[in-house]
Amino acid sequence: MSNVAMTAIRTEGFTPPGPGDFNLPPIGPDRTFELFGQTYYLGVTKPMLQLVLAAVLVFGFFYLASKRRAMVPGKLQYAGEQAYGFVRNSMGRDIIGSHDFMRFVPYLFALFFFILLNNLFASIPFIQFPTFSRAGMVYGLALLSWLIYNYVGIKRHGFGGYFKHQSVPAGVRGPILLLLIPLEFLSNIVVRPVTLALRLFANMLAGHLLLILFALGGEYLLLHGATLVKPVGILAWLLFIAISFLELLVQFLQAYVFVLLNAMYIAGAVSEEH
Repeated sequence: MSNVAMTAIRTEGFTPPGPGDFNLPPIGPDRTFELFGQTYYLGVTKPMLQLVLAAVLVFGFFYLASKRRAMVPGKLQYAGEQAYGFVRNSMGRDIIGSHDFMRFVPYLFALFFFILLNNLFASIPFIQFPTFSRAGMVYGLALLSWLIYNYVGIKRHGFGGYFKHQSVPAGVRGPILLLLIPLEFLSNIVVRPVTLALRLFANMLAGHLLLILFALGGEYLLLHGATLVKPVGILAWLLFIAISFLELLVQFLQAYVFVLLNAMYIAGAVSEEH
């Protein structure tokens, strides 16, 4: 949007939402510091609390689901078993393979439901903020994944053997390797955590930004717009409701894709062929 258009909108009294709306101040005393012209907050923020809340809720639910195991499961145990089986089979065994998958299931299982719940926070009333719309938190998860799949690969193949395994395509010979080896190394070792995190972060940020735009824009048109544009405000709210349901699907899919790619990276690290 041009500067002229932005000025016109602000003149009318409506300021469109932007990435700055996701920079939440700390809860409690307002402590800030300046660095390279940017203002940074010190303290505990809402996304930090959401991370802790998600960890507690995921642990609490599955602890209760498994506490009283019975041959004929109750509703809570059945839900827990189905959730576990979904991750174990579709993202563990089917991707990593029946020989190696079980030792990675606890990590994949915890990662999936931790990300899913943090994504769903964007749609839960009174929270309504996607934790992973903060890039630093997503890159923390991506770094953890990077450490795990590289560690298991080095443990399986040895340090030199692993980097050869990840950088030299099987069956390729000749001068073409001078081009392929750097590309494979960058793709498999360097770029993966960046793209892994960016996918989740960008989807959570963009989806919630769109919801804010339709919600606040529709409200402004209904309360302050001319009579002729009030129906546009109603349409904006209808789109807000429709996109809210679409976001539920996106929140699930982004958690699924993040963990699925983790499983694929682990499978590639422990496999015998590249």
